[in-house]
Amino acid sequence: MFEVLAYVYDHYWQGDSCPTLPTLQRQLRQLGFDDSEVVNALLWLEELKRASQSWQPTAAPACLPNAHATDAMRVLTPAEQLRLTPQSWAYLLFLVSVDALPMQRFELVMDRVLACAPEPLALDEFKLVVLMVFWSLGEEPSALVLDDLCDNPSARTAH
Repeated sequence: MFEVLAYVYDHYWQGDSCPTLPTLQRQLRQLGFDDSEVVNALLWLEELKRASQSWQPTAAPACLPNAHATDAMRVLTPAEQLRLTPQSWAYLLFLVSVDALPMQRFELVMDRVLACAPEPLALDEFKLVVLMVFWSLGEEPSALVLDDLCDNPSARTAH
């Protein structure tokens, strides 16, 4: 599913330029993606689209405690905790600490995390989920956050 999502993100950068789901499904199958992966990804995207339509940008504080938060705190459920690897959990905390995920965007991310397979999401998969949430909202994260979301540490060259 994540390979299909990565393809959609890379080729349809502007979410509104993405073809209809039946057209996209035909294109993805013609490209050789596995039918079950295509169906799972398209269902995931359709649910993301529905969830994104009700999203209203607000200046709400981040949902986990940080220097800018109020006394409110968002506690992850046990099911949510099981869906994140330690690296993904640390990255989630980073995104919250730099205010990249205000409360409603955070909730969209966690909704999409729960909609993935029951195994914990690896860091690359989690980053893709976050990118897809921004994509569905027609937003681009700040340049530094976008760079970090797209960064592949294994491809770095030591100086």
